[in-house]
Amino acid sequence: MATKGLVVYLISGFALAIASAFFLANETHEDAEPSALVSLRSTLRGSDTEKVWPKLEFGWRVVVATVIGFLGSACGTVGGVGGGGIFVPMLTLVVGFDTKSAAAISKCMIMGASAASVWYNLRVPHPMREAPIIDYDLALLFQPMLMLGITVGVALSVVFPYWLITILIIILFLGTSLRSSFKGLEMWKEETILKKELTQQQETLVNSRGELLIDTQYDLLIPKEEKTELQILCLNLRWKRILILVLVWVAFLLLQVIKNDLVVCSAWYWVLFCLQLPIAIAVFGYEAVKLYREHKKRMCTGNTEAICEATIQWTAVHIVFCALCGILGGCVGGLLGSGGGFILGPLLLEIGVIPQVASATATFVMMFSSSLSVVEFYLLKRFPIPYALYLMSVSILAGFWGQYFVRKLITFLRRASLIVFILSGVIFASALTMGFVGIEKSIVMIENHEFMGFLSFCSSQ
Repeated sequence: MATKGLVVYLISGFALAIASAFFLANETHEDAEPSALVSLRSTLRGSDTEKVWPKLEFGWRVVVATVIGFLGSACGTVGGVGGGGIFVPMLTLVVGFDTKSAAAISKCMIMGASAASVWYNLRVPHPMREAPIIDYDLALLFQPMLMLGITVGVALSVVFPYWLITILIIILFLGTSLRSSFKGLEMWKEETILKKELTQQQETLVNSRGELLIDTQYDLLIPKEEKTELQILCLNLRWKRILILVLVWVAFLLLQVIKNDLVVCSAWYWVLFCLQLPIAIAVFGYEAVKLYREHKKRMCTGNTEAICEATIQWTAVHIVFCALCGILGGCVGGLLGSGGGFILGPLLLEIGVIPQVASATATFVMMFSSSLSVVEFYLLKRFPIPYALYLMSVSILAGFWGQYFVRKLITFLRRASLIVFILSGVIFASALTMGFVGIEKSIVMIENHEFMGFLSFCSSQ
C-alpha cells in the first residue's frame, strides 16, 4: 500500500510540475529565443557568454528531451553516475540551450533523479547483511573531497581550452567504461558459477522422487522475520552521519554564495576559495583516521572482517588514493556539469563495494554535490525555472522507476552485475556524446581561427 501511495504521489506531482512549468513558460519567456539553431551555432562557435533559453512549448524537441532525459536519468541513477555526460549534449544540440545553461539544467536533473533514487534506496534492505544499504563511512570520506574537486573543476573549466577538455573526457570516460565492463564480466562469471553451485546443492537435497534425503545436512526451515518499510527506513538512516554531511553542504554553500558577490581574484575572493580546503580536509581526515585506526586495531587482534563495505585495507596509501580520486571525480563534475559520479561509481566497485551498495552510496553523495550546484545556479539565475522544473520532474520519475525496475530484475535473475553493465554503458554513451560535441566545436573554432590556448582565470570571469 505504501508503494502504491508513493507512486500516486509521484505521478500527481509530475503532472502538477508539468502544468506549472508550461504555465511559467508562457508567463516568463515571452521574449525568449524560440529556435534552437541560434544556440547550436553559438555553441559551435565557442560562445558561452550569451544566454540562449528556448521557450518551453510542446514539440518534437521537448518530446526527444523527455525521452532522453528519462532514459538517461533512469540508467544514470542505477549506475550511480548521474548522467550529466548525456544531458549536456542533449540540452545544447536538441533543445538549444547555451552550454552554461545546459550544465546548470543538467545539475537540476541529476539532483532530481538522485533524490528520488535515495528515497527509494532508503526503503530497500541490504542484500547481504543487517546494515544500511548506504555506506555512510564512504560517503563521509568522499563527499568533502568531491565538493572540493567540483570547485576546482569549475575554475579549470574557465582556464582550459575546449579541445583539451574534450581529449580528457574521451580518454577518461573510455578508460573508465572499459574497466567497468571488465569488472562486470568478472562478476557475471562469478555469478554464473555460484548459480550452478546452488543448483547442484538443491539437486543433492532430494532424490529422484522429490523426497528429502535423511542424511543430508540442511538448515531448519525457520521463516525469516520480514521487516516493515518503516523498520528498513530506520535501519538505513544514520542521523549523526547525515547531520555531518548536511553541515559540510551548508558550509560549502555559504562560501560559494559569499564568494560569488566578491570581485574575482580579489584578496577576500581567494581567502574564501581557500577556506574550502580546511573544511574538506577536516571532515575527510576525521573519517580517514577513524578507518585507519579501526583497521590497525583489527589487524592486531586478527579480525579480518571489513570495517565498511569496501574490502580494501585502509592503509595510508589507500586513503590518499581515495582522496585523490574524490578530488578527480569532483574536477570532472565541475568541468562537465555532471555530479562527479563518473569517477565515484566505478571507484566504489573497484575497492570491493557490491553493486547495490555502490549505486546507493554514489547516488547519495551526488545528491549533495548536485544540489549544492543547483542552489548556486539558482541564485545566479543560470537556468530558466520552467524548463528546469519540467526536466527535473522527468528525472524524479525516472530515478524512482529505474531503481524499481532494475532491483526487480536483479532479484529475478540473481545478477547484480547488471548494475555494473548499466554504469559502463552510461559512461560509454557519455564519452560518445561529449566527444562528438567537443570535436565538432573544436573543428569550427579552428576554421574560424579562434584562440585555442589557455585563458587567464581572472580576466576570463
